Amino acid sequence: MDDDTERVQRFIRSTLRSVGRQLEEAKVAYTDAKRSALAELPQNDDGKARIVCRRHAERRAVRLDDEARPACFDPDHPDCQGCAEDVRDGTVETW
Repeated sequence: MDDDTERVQRFIRSTLRSVGRQLEEAKVAYTDAKRSALAELPQNDDGKARIVCRRHAERRAVRLDDEARPACFDPDHPDCQGCAEDVRDGTVETW
């Protein structure tokens, strides 16, 4: 192969990889926004729910799982259990 053909092939491969990454990021953002909307929580620009963490007393933008639990959820911690209940009830503190 000549140099031009190799350059075109590298360009196509890198472009396809970039498109694949962008598509995956868009899918994750869509899922995050959908889950946050279902829980009726405010969202940041990436679709993550904006909540105030009880356990660490700080503002966080978090993904929610299929059961509307924050990604930082620890099932053995009482603050996390209460937070997950509040998210489901729509009474969690937000920002």
